Amino acid sequence: MTPVAKRSKKAGVPPGTLIPIGDTGRDKVKITVIDYDESQYAEKVIQAIDECIPYRDKPTVTWINVDGVHRVDIIEKIGECFGVHGLLLEDIVTTDQRPKMEDLGDYMYIVLRMLYLDEKQEVNSEQVSVVFGPNYVISFQETERDLFRAVRERIRDNKGRIRKLGADYLAYSLIDVIVDNYFLIMETLGEKIEAIEMDLISNPVPRTLRVLHNLKRTMVTLRRSVWPLREVVSAMSRSESALIKDTTEMYLKDVYDHTVQVIDTIESYRDILSGMMDIYLSSVSNRLNEVMKVLTIIATIFIPLTFLVGVYGMNLKMPEAGWPYSYAVVWGIIVAVAVVMIILFKRKRWI
Repeated sequence: MTPVAKRSKKAGVPPGTLIPIGDTGRDKVKITVIDYDESQYAEKVIQAIDECIPYRDKPTVTWINVDGVHRVDIIEKIGECFGVHGLLLEDIVTTDQRPKMEDLGDYMYIVLRMLYLDEKQEVNSEQVSVVFGPNYVISFQETERDLFRAVRERIRDNKGRIRKLGADYLAYSLIDVIVDNYFLIMETLGEKIEAIEMDLISNPVPRTLRVLHNLKRTMVTLRRSVWPLREVVSAMSRSESALIKDTTEMYLKDVYDHTVQVIDTIESYRDILSGMMDIYLSSVSNRLNEVMKVLTIIATIFIPLTFLVGVYGMNLKMPEAGWPYSYAVVWGIIVAVAVVMIILFKRKRWI
């Protein structure tokens, strides 16, 4: 039995119980309800879960957005109002799920990963769960990130088809916004890769290697978030469920194409980063080889000079010791040997 199911059985939420929604720090929950059809629109922030009950059987389309999934009692009550299975409620509050889709006949359950940039411009993700039925869509977000603002504005201003079509099109619109946001993330990462590439060519330093490792880890995270989404959207577009109308299937296929484009971009970036890692290692190796080359040339030049100095440094009486020009001649020989070796190295293009 799941933790949510255990709680429902043990603690119980009697029908009609008013569960207030308040700000309790990390457990802050905000629930916004948008109810609309082609001719009318209403939006409000509800203060108690029971306010959702009247929307359950309305002929209009109702979108309930829940920001914050850490209040298990609230998630339970919403699930009770709309008949959501306890196992799905557990998936909603367990925010490390991979993208998936489950068709339960009367409603569909979809898990997505929403990507965003934090203050350090690092890519993070959070879980977005969507439950939609014939006339309602319930979206659950971990935090209050207004990624769906564009969808709200389209509903408010009655732009496009969203007010003319049903709950399945609204669910598609939420998925489409999340996938479109992937392109913005990929654009930012592309700019980072270009900047690192310039540093890699001009001055590769250990910090460059750390940034490359961070970007590679980010690509792994993106791949885990986006790759399963392709199967989710494909399954939805091929689904024979009555919840998804023929008019929405073509839009889901368009989202599928966008998802494939994002996956192709991720794979391209992964290949580029792998190549940049090789370039970094080659650059460091080449720099080390240049240093060793200079040191080797210097050592080679000094080998004969060290021999001459060693010979004349012996504690023996040399025949030319009494000659007044012997010191200058020895220095002349040393300089001549060094010059000849340098000229020889230049002719062989070693320096």
